[in-house]
Amino acid sequence: MNEYKTTGKVGVSAMKSNMHPQTASKYINAGKCPDELQKPHRWRTRKDPLEHLWPQAESMLEDAPELEAKTLFEHFLTIDDNGLEEKHLRTFYRRVSHWKATRGKEKEVFFEQNRHPGELMQLDWTHAKNLQVTILGEPLDHLFCHCVLPYSNWQWTTRCVSESFMSLVSGFQAAVHELGACPAHLCTDNTSAATHEQNQGDVHRRGYNSDYLEMCTHYDVTPMSINVDCPHEHGDVESLNGHFKRRLNQHLLLRGSRDFDSLESYDQFVQELNRKANAKRLSKVNEELAVMRPLPQSRLAEYKEYETPVSSNSLIRVRKKSYSVPSQLIGKKVRVHLYESHLKVYLGREHLLDLPRNRGDGKASVDFRHVIGSLLRKPGAFANYRHRQALYPSPVFRMTYDRLVKDHGQRLGTIEYLHVLKLAADQSVEEVEGLLSCRLEENGKWHAVDLRDQLLGPVVKPIQILMPEPSLESYDSLLEEGVADVG
Repeated sequence: MNEYKTTGKVGVSAMKSNMHPQTASKYINAGKCPDELQKPHRWRTRKDPLEHLWPQAESMLEDAPELEAKTLFEHFLTIDDNGLEEKHLRTFYRRVSHWKATRGKEKEVFFEQNRHPGELMQLDWTHAKNLQVTILGEPLDHLFCHCVLPYSNWQWTTRCVSESFMSLVSGFQAAVHELGACPAHLCTDNTSAATHEQNQGDVHRRGYNSDYLEMCTHYDVTPMSINVDCPHEHGDVESLNGHFKRRLNQHLLLRGSRDFDSLESYDQFVQELNRKANAKRLSKVNEELAVMRPLPQSRLAEYKEYETPVSSNSLIRVRKKSYSVPSQLIGKKVRVHLYESHLKVYLGREHLLDLPRNRGDGKASVDFRHVIGSLLRKPGAFANYRHRQALYPSPVFRMTYDRLVKDHGQRLGTIEYLHVLKLAADQSVEEVEGLLSCRLEENGKWHAVDLRDQLLGPVVKPIQILMPEPSLESYDSLLEEGVADVG
């Protein structure tokens, strides 16, 4: 119509509007647009198949709005003489959908938030076992402590083994030191690593642990937490958990292997991936850094220290879990640094050994190397030893014990097995296990010394040189001569 006002030619106006001239003439003559000429469609083209049953369906929906259309439809199909057929399914679906949209219960509204630079960091954990990463062929069951700045979507992940306070400290410190600055607030969900029981009178909030508050004070950040059972309030980090794992999975596919030589090489692979992703957000990250707070002079210790005696069982007890240590320490007091994944044991200032952290069901973590010397001196203690299961490093060793007892009897078989364990302690479990697998396939009796000779070669006995015994008479004569000379 605008073109017609300019040119006054129906044909030209219709051509430029991609319209047939007769159609254009109709709209020009009427002086109205197509939407204005079209009459509202308010009549039915066929009889309503739901006319008789819809009032009942509507009543049922009002009583239970969570009822699904499919369930209702299948229910009415079982009623005779209602005129409903399978072909009416889509009509019924549309009617129920329209009812829920106009008369159903209100839905929860999510309010998009304005984020400000340098204001907030969100922290969460995400499980990564489904990535199927292996270390030297062994499956790695692990999590990531994930820190995110919602304004710039900068993120950093730290591998851990549990949602503990130690992993929270390690993950947060790794993130802020990689970033080089601290945000104003740190937000977590209601994890027990940061919070404890609910505050009285407030069922939606939980109080903070003293250790967590000390960490926040050290870094001058204000702690925040979401409401209980409201993960959508933590939506930025929750969403990026999935994005991070998808990106990591894609790069593992590009790498062509999910096996790594060590935990350190896997950690380095993940860190490089994080740095590449963060490089794309540099402009917004710089906005955040400009208003963030400087880091404190020192980092917090990422362990808890305990002092514990070594019992006569050669065990120490830390956080209700028992660990074996070398028997030379029995009766001593040792210091233990409890990290998120391991323990460091000290005698005074001397670092003695590292132990993997026990995350089992209360059973002691016993290393057979610490007790095998004492068991060889007291082989009778093996049969009823409380932690006897720890003396079988693998199923092959258990089968070896059964075989030796069968071949040599209970007492001698136990002694032979203890010598096998001593060989594994002196050399390595893997070397001895390979020899045992071959021996178990053979018939006939064998001894632990046969394994030692096979592994180390026969023991060469030292040559004994027989020295003649000196004659005491010659010594007496020497004394007599000495006396005569003096005289």
